[in-house]
Amino acid sequence: MSLLQFDHSRPFDAVPIGRACIDFNPIDYFKPLPECTTFKRYLGGSPANIAVGLARLGKKVGFFGCISDDQMGDFIEQYFKKEGIDTSRLFRTKKGESLGLAFTEILNENESRLVMYRNGVADLQLSVEMIDEDYIKKTKMIVVSGTALSASPSREAALKAIELARKNNTVVVFDIDYRPHTWKNFDEISLYYTFAARGADVIMGSKEEFELTDALLYGKSTDTEIAHRWFNENAKIVVIKHGKKGSTAYTKDGKSYDIKPFPVKALKSFGGGDGYASAFLFGLLEGWDIIDCLELGSASASMLVASHGCSEDMPTLDQIQKFINEKKKEYGEMIARK
Repeated sequence: MSLLQFDHSRPFDAVPIGRACIDFNPIDYFKPLPECTTFKRYLGGSPANIAVGLARLGKKVGFFGCISDDQMGDFIEQYFKKEGIDTSRLFRTKKGESLGLAFTEILNENESRLVMYRNGVADLQLSVEMIDEDYIKKTKMIVVSGTALSASPSREAALKAIELARKNNTVVVFDIDYRPHTWKNFDEISLYYTFAARGADVIMGSKEEFELTDALLYGKSTDTEIAHRWFNENAKIVVIKHGKKGSTAYTKDGKSYDIKPFPVKALKSFGGGDGYASAFLFGLLEGWDIIDCLELGSASASMLVASHGCSEDMPTLDQIQKFINEKKKEYGEMIARK
């Protein structure tokens, strides 16, 4: 029996929920941000990047989000439409809220930082009345971003989506996606992350993000302890990432699967997580074995840290498979599997 049950009669494969914003990545990289003068604009925000990634992989994707009612909002909407992402649940702000902005600093291939502007941002204006049950009934999976929980009214909208998904047998994915901006304190982070994780079928995050989720009740734990704690709630799959050391997927049937990154010459240290998530979730939707889902995710992540952008450089399935074959030919058949 499969760990996850998808209703394949539904028209949408996945509906991410949360932020769509703007990333500015420096063209003159490998310099401190104050020395950078030229930037390239990209669609940004983890849920938006995952939506694009899944669409590039051939999935039918919708989106619950709130964007600015201006030309920047037009950019987001037009980009989604270009990628074939349904925008019927992409709402415009009413009180002049702007899109979030992220300026990236690429110091070297291992060190990147973000300067984020998230005061009064549009994505956190997503509200409960914007989340309708009919749309959730039409998708196999929702993907909830942890950042959507950082402030009202977005947090209530995200929690409503989780409850409606559970009511209608829609698979819930919780991408912890921690960003320090907007959160007030660590107890609040732990509390709302716990609310979301308890309703999720799949939970994905770094070890540090899981420790934030557990901080209020448990403190530090081993990976196995973390996974089994969520199996005692609703989770069927828990993915814990360790950066360059790779990642492990734990499944409720007592198994675990390890993967390590494919070797690449990295350009930056960010962006890989969204490629990883979209490719891993694609594999789940296809009914692949967990190790194959991890391999696809790991390959996509490696491709993205070697590229300048994130959304713009999301690969197709053919591109990922070609990359995997080339790396295995160069390094050996099982190079990415521990």
